[in-house]
Amino acid sequence: MVTYTLTSLVYNGQLSSTMLSILLVAVFLCCMRQTRTAMRHLFTFEIWGKVWLYSPHRVVWSCLKKALPPVLSRRVRSAVKMAGKMMLGRSTLKKYVRHKHSLKHNHQQHRSRHLNSTINLYRRMPLKTLSRLWGKFNQMELPIFLRKPLLGLYIWMFGCNLEEAEIEDLKLYRNLGEFFRRQLKPHVRPIDDSHVLTSPADGKILYYGQVKHGILEQVKGVTYSLRGFLGPQTWRMDNHAQDINQQSDEDYQRVLSLQPGNELHHVIIYLAPGDYHRFHSPATWTVEHRRHFPGELLSVNPGVARWVQGLFNFNERAVYTGRWEHGFFSMAAVGATNVGSIKIYCDEGLETNTRTKHPEHTYFDKKFPMPITIEKGDMFGEFNLGSTIVLIFEAPSGFKFKVHEGDKIKYGRPLGTTP
Repeated sequence: MVTYTLTSLVYNGQLSSTMLSILLVAVFLCCMRQTRTAMRHLFTFEIWGKVWLYSPHRVVWSCLKKALPPVLSRRVRSAVKMAGKMMLGRSTLKKYVRHKHSLKHNHQQHRSRHLNSTINLYRRMPLKTLSRLWGKFNQMELPIFLRKPLLGLYIWMFGCNLEEAEIEDLKLYRNLGEFFRRQLKPHVRPIDDSHVLTSPADGKILYYGQVKHGILEQVKGVTYSLRGFLGPQTWRMDNHAQDINQQSDEDYQRVLSLQPGNELHHVIIYLAPGDYHRFHSPATWTVEHRRHFPGELLSVNPGVARWVQGLFNFNERAVYTGRWEHGFFSMAAVGATNVGSIKIYCDEGLETNTRTKHPEHTYFDKKFPMPITIEKGDMFGEFNLGSTIVLIFEAPSGFKFKVHEGDKIKYGRPLGTTP
């Protein structure tokens, strides 16, 4: 079909030999589309996502769209898509399925099997080792003459606001790690005192809402388990924690013993590579317990969060639990690819992304001898690169969030308020 279409275009004088050569190159590049998409799923690092914007396929197709009339452009696009499907063998599925319903059912099963195998392959990748290597690279001292161009390129790619930084001279940052963990100027982010809960970090709201039946959503339609995320409730004062394997998700939430009339809420904030990488306390609360899950380091990019069910239960995370004025309060720093280093200022004993391998669902507890009181807006910790903060807290009925899904937010801005 592609050959017939191109031949007819040449015969009718609508396509020159030069344009035909360009189209053949475009067909070849488009046939690589599925391979490139799979690789993008496997290596979903934000930097490679930026590089992909300038791939040859996008450049060639952009030039073709400008050079060809709209009608001809649509015909060529249709022919290129058909060529890609034929070379990948997708069209041969129709030979083995008689009815449209059966085709759809088989395609869904094939897609599900392919997705599961891709996720398993992704989880088997040495992401922790790569993250340690990235951490060492971040700590390499850069020559002074390279600091401004390299850091300037990073600022341009990810839209960092250098005017907010306490140090604006790029030559004073000895390595990439120091720039990632840059401090902001005093009073550049005032803390909102009119709301009980403020944002702990700069980032994007992935999801927020009330926790129901012990299930949380990492993005709309993709869930993870509350008991899998927090683990056994050994932080409870009565020391009657139950085996979570014998609990349902609803029972786990019920055992949290919320105060009468209160509800459980959660909010997820994703820190992109260009964001300010330190995070602060969103409210005044006391930290009583820390649980460290030395899990995996999958990417927490929103695209991967929509792809991997239960992503936050797989990843390494440091979960701090305690109390605030309305009851239970939890703040978790979730690690990600290239974010092997999570530093908490009030917990110097925390070590993340170590070389020791642990079985799945392993965790390490630390109960603070004296509860640590942290005021709203106090610096709590820092990431080595962009990652995620998860807040799970108890609040009175009628608690209202002041944000929407997908909003960009700055630390200190209001997240929610009580009636």
